[in-house]
Amino acid sequence: MNQITKTTLINDLLEKNPEAAEILMAYGLHCVNCHFSDLDTMEDGAAMHGISDEEMQLMIKDVNKVVSKKE
Repeated sequence: MNQITKTTLINDLLEKNPEAAEILMAYGLHCVNCHFSDLDTMEDGAAMHGISDEEMQLMIKDVNKVVSKKE
């Protein structure tokens, strides 16, 4: 999977990288089993859960660390 960004769909991320769910949950992004996760981007989910832009960038950085280890 390419670099995860704020425009990455949550569902696409989790289908290809289920281990990212733990990171998302730790940041308060509980979209893991939500039926909107196939429509929402990382940015959308963060906004709906009150996650700041700064925290979202840290979350994306942490997710990319995990994803890059798989490649």
